[in-house]
Amino acid sequence: MEPYFLWAIETMLLNWADPALTNAAPGFSQSLSQAVAPSASNLVGNDPPSTTVTQSIQNAAQSTGLSANLLKAVATVESGLNPEARSSAGAIGVMQLMPGTAQELGVNPTNVVQNVQGGAEYLKSLVNTFHGDVPLALAAYNAGPGAVEQFGGIPPFAQTQAYVKKVLAVYQQLQQPPA
Repeated sequence: MEPYFLWAIETMLLNWADPALTNAAPGFSQSLSQAVAPSASNLVGNDPPSTTVTQSIQNAAQSTGLSANLLKAVATVESGLNPEARSSAGAIGVMQLMPGTAQELGVNPTNVVQNVQGGAEYLKSLVNTFHGDVPLALAAYNAGPGAVEQFGGIPPFAQTQAYVKKVLAVYQQLQQPPA
């Protein structure tokens, strides 16, 4: 069996058996453990997804220093803010984390709080890698940092170029004051 499949099953069983373990996953970042208080409201399914997703985005923004609107723009484009979203490529949840990326980050991609925090931490690392250049970080989030490095900028992939434009447009829209 695939190691990711076994890891996913083990993680799901652990979370089902004892949801408190969700916040104590091995390798889990210090910022997430500070950002997530072990309470019933942090568990998937106990709050309406919009409340959980919105609060998770706010917490992740605080812990990473990224704009909540930027995180919300990424989540909107990635999944439509849907915690149950799955891509044909295997990406999971609100921030559409690939299982390998989630494992590297030490997060359970099926847990809304961890998925958003993990996606935010990954995006923050990309922003740092690309010296604060948000469009390059977004391109790397979509196509991988290797593609951005290989092409010396946003890769010439139509899907990645459209993705960056879409995230930036949603971000700009979220920055506008309500009418």
